[in-house]
Amino acid sequence: MTPSPAERLRSLIDGPDLLVMPCCFDALSARLIERAGFPLTFMSGFAVSAARLAAPDTGLISFGEMLDQGRSICAATTLPVIGDGDTGYGNALNVKRTVREYARAGFAGVMIEDQVAPKRCGHTRGKQVVGFDEACLRVQAAVDARDEGADILIMARTDARATHDLDEGLKRMAAFAGIGADILFLEAPRSEAEMERFCREIPGPKMANMLEQGATPVLPPARLAEIGYKIAAYPLTLLLAAVPVMEQALAELKAGRHPQGLATFGHLQEVVGFPEYFAAERRYTSRD
Repeated sequence: MTPSPAERLRSLIDGPDLLVMPCCFDALSARLIERAGFPLTFMSGFAVSAARLAAPDTGLISFGEMLDQGRSICAATTLPVIGDGDTGYGNALNVKRTVREYARAGFAGVMIEDQVAPKRCGHTRGKQVVGFDEACLRVQAAVDARDEGADILIMARTDARATHDLDEGLKRMAAFAGIGADILFLEAPRSEAEMERFCREIPGPKMANMLEQGATPVLPPARLAEIGYKIAAYPLTLLLAAVPVMEQALAELKAGRHPQGLATFGHLQEVVGFPEYFAAERRYTSRD
């Protein structure tokens, strides 16, 4: 029997290596991540909000829009995909529904966080978190949904480092680990020493969020592995790479010049699957 996305993600987490995880924002970016040889990806809420709505990551995108984007992403790649489930879109029962629906959409994992809704990007101003007890109840609801049959792993995130202090963040991480979260995510530690303390004091697989120009030092993968992280996420690297290239191409067109350095039309056809489509099409071509 073919292992499920959640089973494949679990196998990766149980393996010996640090998992370098570029994050996607649509089906095409997920396909490119797989073609580049990475073992997994993450559907970034910031990147989806930017790409789908051209809007900031401030809770403007809805559960339905994220779920729809996730279905397209999961259908376009064979990689295990972790989905950004934000705050769970409501109370504990909403969290359970979010977890179940993300599992049905094909996600291998879902991230649930403790921000006050509407949430914000973890490296921007204005964040607030719910109280400790409510945060634990959110994670408990997510774990319950998993244990009741949703075939998906739970990533539990806290933003309390920014709103309170590191001690509160670690207190929440320890509680989430005790509840049964599969992956732990302390957002926005401010130094390498804080990252080391997180990995030293809290049990379980942990994710580092490597956001360029963010609050957390962007460390080499080898150093993250040495500290004790299991996953290194790059939430906006592809989007940050794409924007200047598109802006430059537009500037060239505006100036009356044709942009240089473009992918070939043939390569784009290959990426999106024209060769496979034509091969399948021949199977159903009439021989009359």
